[in-house]
Amino acid sequence: MTEGKSAVNRFGMHTGLVFNIQKYSIHDGPGIRTTVFLKGCPLDCWWCHNPESQSSQPQVTVVPGHCVQCGECWEVCPLHEFHPDRHLPHVDHEHCLRCGQCVAACPTGARQMIGRRMSVAEVLAEVLQDRLFYDESRGGVTISGGEPLLQLPFVRDLLAACRAEGLHTALDTCGFARAEDLLEIAALTDLFLYDLKMMDDARHRQYTGVPNELILRNLQLLSTVHQQIWIRVPIIPGVNDDAVNLDATAQFVATLRGVRQVTLLPYHELGVHKAARLGRARRLGPVDAPAPEHLERLANHFRSRGLPVQAGGQRLR
Repeated sequence: MTEGKSAVNRFGMHTGLVFNIQKYSIHDGPGIRTTVFLKGCPLDCWWCHNPESQSSQPQVTVVPGHCVQCGECWEVCPLHEFHPDRHLPHVDHEHCLRCGQCVAACPTGARQMIGRRMSVAEVLAEVLQDRLFYDESRGGVTISGGEPLLQLPFVRDLLAACRAEGLHTALDTCGFARAEDLLEIAALTDLFLYDLKMMDDARHRQYTGVPNELILRNLQLLSTVHQQIWIRVPIIPGVNDDAVNLDATAQFVATLRGVRQVTLLPYHELGVHKAARLGRARRLGPVDAPAPEHLERLANHFRSRGLPVQAGGQRLR
């Protein structure tokens, strides 16, 4: 039997659409970790730090500062007749075929394809390169997104493969998924990073595109069967950082027996620049990152209910 067939039999045949494998991650669970980011998300958060994760399809993006306007991408594009100016660093996101020809032709790497199909064996091979760091720091592997549960068969196989290698596993989820899928994956997950945006359903619909009833119900269900849950609350000034929302969030979380930590994640504008490269308009006005003293005040809503809380971090969903 060939090595390729052996890997298929061991890890399953499912593939996942991965857009980044981030080494030496220190904000996605305990210790030093490798975070595997998957494409596709049912939410459309206005502040999303990873807007490239939202689409369930590969996407072409351009780094304008790297483009020398040579026109090579225009020459190979099957749709170049629609673009009269061959020297603009442009992607027609509405009509793009995602064939990748312009990416391959670009001499400077300005054009990039976001998202590639990977097998469980391929991802695991990259993850295991840093096993020494996991062992020394009590770290491991975190599956993030997007929403990992949209690629359930692949995630299930990947978590099982990581477990077979003795690696600590974590899953970052928005909770907007079928309850049975969440429960199925719970048996393979050592730690859940569960995102809570806001408690008011109308505001949640406005800023994420979906209601929050399913998210809250799934978190309640998960807390009855899993005892290692970290709640992550993105702090978006002017959107969800008011005392009413934070107090309601803390009150709800305090009723859940499986929660071990709450982390407040301060907004920053990296996602704005990435969204622009994808041809997406800015929806939030200019927003300053919340000051440390403001985060501390917000943290007191959780501390007053006996919840361990951290204020700070680098990544938002």
